[in-house]
Amino acid sequence: MRQLLNPWSDVEGYQCYGCCPTNPMGCQMTFYEDGEDIVSVWKPATFHQSWINTLHGGVQATLMDEVCGWVVFRKLDTAAVTGRMELRYRHPVATTNPYLVLRGRLESFSHNVAKVHAELRDAEDKVCIECTCTYFAFPHDKAVKEMQFRSTEPTGKELTLEEVIARTVAAKRYRSLLSGNHIND
Repeated sequence: MRQLLNPWSDVEGYQCYGCCPTNPMGCQMTFYEDGEDIVSVWKPATFHQSWINTLHGGVQATLMDEVCGWVVFRKLDTAAVTGRMELRYRHPVATTNPYLVLRGRLESFSHNVAKVHAELRDAEDKVCIECTCTYFAFPHDKAVKEMQFRSTEPTGKELTLEEVIARTVAAKRYRSLLSGNHIND
């Protein structure tokens, strides 16, 4: 799999809670293309919890919506808005997980309606959440002119999932040390 460039990183005012790499309060997700799938590896922190050591359901929904949205960005090369999100919380997600793996795939696209399926797996490879998102996609020209849409492309060398996991965990720990925020080790 190869990392996808975040094409909005240099856009003034860009502060997406899910994927902006410089939003200190956000999730700072990164994405990879793995064949037909879009993948993100993310490490939760204690401040993402609802109950003790349990990842907040709203944060879980954000992660799922974000990975599904990036499926649309990359696979359909356009912007879209979420019309419906159906989540199935199958197992609690512990904030003590060293990492989580999110994987999304385009199920269908007809007219301007895209359906994307995603799942979140914990570090033990247990499916904790399944999700189907329905998006209303904009024509490419409109997305570019009115929504500052920019295409995203893979960059860098081919990586294994294990290499992505190692990078994610190390980067999160490094950012934590720099900022003084407490994360799980």
